[in-house]
Amino acid sequence: MQMLKADFENKLNTLSGEVNAALDRLFREKCDTALFDSMRYSLSAGGKRIRPVLLLAFAEAFGLEREKAMDFALSLELIHTYSLIHDDLPCMDDDGLRRGRPSNHVVYGYAGALLAGDALLNAAFELMTSCRTVPAENALAAAGYISSTSGRLGMILGQSLDLDDAAKTVEERTELSLLKTGAIIRGACVGGALLAGVRDQEMLSAAETYAKCLGLAFQMRDDILDVTSTAEELGKPIGSDAEEDKTTFVSLLGIEKTEEEINRLTQTAINAVAGIDRDGFLSALVTALAGRKS
Repeated sequence: MQMLKADFENKLNTLSGEVNAALDRLFREKCDTALFDSMRYSLSAGGKRIRPVLLLAFAEAFGLEREKAMDFALSLELIHTYSLIHDDLPCMDDDGLRRGRPSNHVVYGYAGALLAGDALLNAAFELMTSCRTVPAENALAAAGYISSTSGRLGMILGQSLDLDDAAKTVEERTELSLLKTGAIIRGACVGGALLAGVRDQEMLSAAETYAKCLGLAFQMRDDILDVTSTAEELGKPIGSDAEEDKTTFVSLLGIEKTEEEINRLTQTAINAVAGIDRDGFLSALVTALAGRKS
């Protein structure tokens, strides 16, 4: 089913709005002001909220009311935000701008940023392990999967490989992107299905294929935007890949071939969820992300 653009934008805004409202209710305890301010600073900086939206959408596609999946959706955003805080540190990517404003460590110092990231990561697991809105076995399955995709065999491994600039071929760049960018997206899609009680391997494979294609297309678009966009449009520094002589899909394939790959991956993602995407939202989402300008 093809979703009308207006209907897609309405649902996306509704989902991201629900996530933002729930995020705003977190960390209001009267505790260490500097730590909590630092955590909220990065959480409130905006962003597309794609990962929590994906988890909510997949949970809903498999019959789970999205309010019952909200704690896990928030957990994904906490994990994603912690990773951005740490990625921006001088010992990592050394970026001073994130989501259109100074990176966390620029405002709160290196130690403050490090602790804020650590606290957000731990808070994510507090939320997942205390979730009582779904059967315990579903929560455990989803938490375990998200743990694996965000940790030493997923996102963190990808960041480590990226720091080493080990990807020199299209195949190596693909493997790296499936880890650094794609793994947590996979955690969102498959995690949402597991949270809804899905155990059928064919259905889980469909969610995984969609996630992998979306994650790769997302990274390819990032590589193109790093060449063609501006810091104002992206809300973060551009051109750093070229300055550091870093291998990207654009440097390996050129912009035209990279665009062709984005289109191919997008169609594969759409095909993968054809049997579960009742309202067309998942197809519209991957299409919108593939063509984004920021």
